[in-house]
Amino acid sequence: MKLLLTSGGVTNPSIHTALRELLGKPVSESRALCIPTAQWGHPMCGPASVRGLVAADPASDWRYLSGLGWGSLGVLELTALPSIGAQRWVPWVREADVLLVDGGDATYLCHWMRESGLADLLPSLPDLVWVGVSAGSMVMAPRIGAYFVEWAAAPDDRTLGVVDFSIFPHLNLFPTNTPADAQRWAADIGGPAYAIDEQTAIKVVDGTVEVVSEGQWTRFG
Repeated sequence: MKLLLTSGGVTNPSIHTALRELLGKPVSESRALCIPTAQWGHPMCGPASVRGLVAADPASDWRYLSGLGWGSLGVLELTALPSIGAQRWVPWVREADVLLVDGGDATYLCHWMRESGLADLLPSLPDLVWVGVSAGSMVMAPRIGAYFVEWAAAPDDRTLGVVDFSIFPHLNLFPTNTPADAQRWAADIGGPAYAIDEQTAIKVVDGTVEVVSEGQWTRFG
């Protein structure tokens, strides 16, 4: 996969250019599937926020993800996939150009990526673009840190480990996401990590990591 790991989505021209480069064509010609699954694992999310993502609400922050003007936009709910069989859903993923993976709880998302079979499928799709927001980005890390675990049934803070660094999102957006908070979180992670704000993304292609930013970010480790 090609990864565009963000905190708040495609929020500025630099990140939009990176997305266009990963897709190899305009957003308006690209087929997207949005994944709301992580939202169900977070106490601050629920039916209304899932609707906002799916409806691509232009008055909300989802304009930076599902509301970018995709050629086509569908929904892939991971919790449903085990009950319908791979013969139905795998072709949907193979036909997509991009997966738009929203935030919520990364451990919950990780669980359902494995349970559904999506985690096993992704390595066979080298041209697919993964655009993550918050937990949708963090799930690709080896760990997210106990600081970000909200799902009560999570066994620990481990996630997929597709990349070798962890992500602290929403830098300076909330009172509990200050640079000092990020520093304490990074000390607990004990490995390579980035703190990124809403104007920053991390692009990963063939193992090469590039920070794309019009805002603030810090690398730890």
